[in-house]
Amino acid sequence: MITWKNIALGAYYLATLGERRRAAAERVARYREPVRILFCHRVADTHPTPWSLSTKAFAAQVRWLRERYDLVTLSEAQDRIASGRNRWPTACITFDDGYADNLKFAFPLLLKHHIPFTCFVSTAHVSGGLPFAHDVQRGQPLEVLSRENLVQLARAGVELGAHTRTHANLGGEMPADRLHEELVGSKEELEKMIDGAVKYFAFPFGLRENLSAAAFRMAYEAGFEGVCSAYGGYNFPGDDPFHLRRFHADTDFMRFVNWMTVDPRKLRQHQEYDAGNFRTERLVASTQ
Repeated sequence: MITWKNIALGAYYLATLGERRRAAAERVARYREPVRILFCHRVADTHPTPWSLSTKAFAAQVRWLRERYDLVTLSEAQDRIASGRNRWPTACITFDDGYADNLKFAFPLLLKHHIPFTCFVSTAHVSGGLPFAHDVQRGQPLEVLSRENLVQLARAGVELGAHTRTHANLGGEMPADRLHEELVGSKEELEKMIDGAVKYFAFPFGLRENLSAAAFRMAYEAGFEGVCSAYGGYNFPGDDPFHLRRFHADTDFMRFVNWMTVDPRKLRQHQEYDAGNFRTERLVASTQ
């Protein structure tokens, strides 16, 4: 369905296309290409939710990405960020929560094309087969991945990451023991489930108010190699590679392309925010 917002965004994209192309050429010449990290939740054509993508939309995004970007693991992304030099347009694909519907289309599609991806799961939901509260509230509890599913994915080479035990909001003031249970506990539980290492953590909800310096510090001390937020932003060479910024694989293809081609407005927001207090907090958290 075409809306006035779609039309306005399309007009804005065309108006800034020249600027985007010049900026992209300059970034390539200076080895300053950012890593774009996408996050999805659920790819399915039934029981649509605000956090679902249709199979058609997801397939279109994957096709577009394969033609234009190096699609890499989070580890490779961190290497490119930490090196301070990246010449090639680079992207990562991640999934949050752990919806079983992704086994039907999204995961097979990525595996077929040998595209790496990371799946972040909330371990209490996996072990108990519990639907997420946000789905229950909508009256459509959706199936989550099982332990057996995770083992099979790990054997297929899929990176599995922690997403707390109960999909908890880690922002604000949280008792240290509860934070440890959700953050470190999810790592330990997932490692037992798959009999392998868990290197990455993604904050549930992932907005600025859902993050905390205490959680960053605890994640680092627990041995996580990186943590992912979800408030939007790009990862430039020389940025802190411990904190990986992500944006949503939007259901609207124009919004998706707008993000991926480095929207000048979002870039200015990125720079302004990166100079704020949270940058100091995350650098402290990643160097303790």
